Amino acid sequence: MASSLTLKEFLAQKNVQVGDTVAIEWKGNHLKALILPQTLQRTDFLDVKLSMGYNTGLALNQITSIQKVPREQAAAPPAAATPIPPTTNKPPISLVASGGTIGSKIDYTNAGVTALMTPAELLQLVPELGEFAHITSIQSPFTKLSENMIPNDWIRLAHVCAQELNKKEIRGVLLTHGTDTLAYTAAALSFFLKNISKPLILVGAQRSSDRGSSDANFNLICAARLALSDIAEVGICMHGSPSDEYCLFNKGTRVKKMHTSRRDAFRPINAKPLAKVFPSGKIETLSPYHPRHELGKVEVDAAFEENIALIKYAPGMTTKVLEEYAKHGCKGFIIEGTGLGHVPESWVEGVRAITAKGIPIFMATQPQYGRVNMSVYSTGRMLTEAGVVGLGDMSSEVAYVKLGWVLAHTQKLDEVRTRMLTPIAGEMSIRSEVDTFLY
Repeated sequence: MASSLTLKEFLAQKNVQVGDTVAIEWKGNHLKALILPQTLQRTDFLDVKLSMGYNTGLALNQITSIQKVPREQAAAPPAAATPIPPTTNKPPISLVASGGTIGSKIDYTNAGVTALMTPAELLQLVPELGEFAHITSIQSPFTKLSENMIPNDWIRLAHVCAQELNKKEIRGVLLTHGTDTLAYTAAALSFFLKNISKPLILVGAQRSSDRGSSDANFNLICAARLALSDIAEVGICMHGSPSDEYCLFNKGTRVKKMHTSRRDAFRPINAKPLAKVFPSGKIETLSPYHPRHELGKVEVDAAFEENIALIKYAPGMTTKVLEEYAKHGCKGFIIEGTGLGHVPESWVEGVRAITAKGIPIFMATQPQYGRVNMSVYSTGRMLTEAGVVGLGDMSSEVAYVKLGWVLAHTQKLDEVRTRMLTPIAGEMSIRSEVDTFLY
């Protein structure tokens, strides 16, 4: 055993390095793994990717032996995708691929997950789609991990999706996207696209598509079922439970990623899901929705003012952060306040000075559920009098997207306030339903 060696010494002694495929005897178990770049501060563990796709760390003093696997025996990258057999007798749908984990695979040069997969490769992993749908169009305007998305990407996606939705023969559109900012894109498309006549289903995955534990296959099947349905909405389709039982379809302005890695991370916020969908094609509707129609084309109203800020309040913060943003030309703020929509009384004069300059300030709340009500406590009433406007049960992320969209159309303070308080895409409701909490 190598109990006294550092990781660097261990690798040198065993003549192995990052990127090597190795055979390891560890605690009596025989493993085949890929040595990963070492990211932990500890020097007594070896980070590896096991052959079944999971990453783990192995204590050096528990490794009995380790040997490099000859290259010809090492696991090779998956073969390139072969053409998808035509299924022209099935209902046609369109795929718009933008990247993310669902469009990624293991990079065999460093064992990390990268956005390398082509749309054709992605579909090759889900042959079941051909049993009930025909992918007649594949568009890929760009390939990005979603943390790299910017508002201009939302605008590009809006135009591509509208183009596909307006094809008479297309029954619905799938948009594959990374999960980190998936809810932001769903909200943006909800505001940018008018007269939605067919389903626009955003779908992602928590684990890359070429892993045995991936949720991509199941999510794509459920999303394709929705694309053929009567539900003409923009929304997100992802696992509804940790296992492969069903997916939930949530309205694009009423959904949030609530867990970093669970398959069922996307949950409805202050609303019920639109539907529960099963891979068999069974769909249980749970909320009212706009039905499919043929009354005109989908219109694009895609514009976004990027010079805005979403500020999360924490005890001790002052309005200096807002003042600094305003000094650099910020045109509007969403504040994530506490409880019913609060920041301390010491903020009142600071926000009054900012709104007096014609810069709108809106209040959302840090709790994921419930609504802002700034008339209950004196602090809220003082903030209201100073020009802060509460946004009811709209989430802060959706509020940020809506504010950017509204400011791209008008920067007149009264008009901005009116538009922000006017429901556009189901992003806010008059009253809260009790059974939407922790759905």
